[in-house]
Amino acid sequence: MIKIIRTTPENIDFISLINKLDKDIKLRDGDEHTFFAQFNKTDSIKNAIVVYDELKAVACGAFKFYEEGVAEIKRMYVNPEARGKGIASKVLTELEFWAKEENYTSCILETGKKYPEAIALYKKNGFVVIPNYGQYEDIEDSICFQKIL
Repeated sequence: MIKIIRTTPENIDFISLINKLDKDIKLRDGDEHTFFAQFNKTDSIKNAIVVYDELKAVACGAFKFYEEGVAEIKRMYVNPEARGKGIASKVLTELEFWAKEENYTSCILETGKKYPEAIALYKKNGFVVIPNYGQYEDIEDSICFQKIL
């Protein structure tokens, strides 16, 4: 049974999941990891979710204020054994609903070109590619997305 809870970045299960995410990112990004890691801190995030499958934390995601009306999706992760079950789409949908409740009108996010599964997920869920924003502007390996809520 899948259960989604809204929480904060201080949630112990959220912390455990993003530690796994960071290990995966470090492996995939290699030398670029240090650059991207500086933008993945949770100190400015107030809205996080954790997904449980049979009481086990299997996925997470979060969003934070980017600019007026725009939420930035961050820290998306699904444990490898829980992948392929549509959980990532559920995480994204819940984050969108919550952002809309908080009066955001769009969501943006960044992922890497080394993450084809993430790119496919975002496209499948109605996100469209936009020019790289903010700190990702001149980063060749980044790809940025937006969805109007």
